[in-house]
Amino acid sequence: MIRLNALACVIAIIGACGTAGAQTPSTMTCTPITQQEVAALFDRWNASLATHDADKVTANYAPDAVLLATVSNQPRTNSAEIKDYFEHFLKRDPQGTIDTRTIRIGCNEATDVGTYTFKLSGRAPGTTDIVKARYSFIYEPRDGKWVIVHHHSSAMPEPVQ
Repeated sequence: MIRLNALACVIAIIGACGTAGAQTPSTMTCTPITQQEVAALFDRWNASLATHDADKVTANYAPDAVLLATVSNQPRTNSAEIKDYFEHFLKRDPQGTIDTRTIRIGCNEATDVGTYTFKLSGRAPGTTDIVKARYSFIYEPRDGKWVIVHHHSSAMPEPVQ
């Protein structure tokens, strides 16, 4: 009898555990966005570079965003660090153009990954540097605005033919 009661308790516990982790239908609402709107988020970011205002560029990022920048070894994981990066980067008058891209859209997340080319003022006066790089932007809606939560950019590892 004791074994039967113990077995019944084990079955009851397993049953409770089985239902405790069960998911109820989600009440989360997905914020709609189109591929064209995702592409426009890069344009918004790129236009903010043209202002030469690090605050305007940083406004494109969530406060807890991660920036793994092309010309910095330091991961930037908050607004102050991201702003610091752009205060230096903007001195080179960056102008970006998309070369290739793949956009994917999920529920409250959009990704834009591909390759881009940056034209920068050269280190020597009157010169221009061209930097080809791979990129990934991950966006999420925050407070009614789509913002960058992750941005990775790395220079192409092979010489361009």
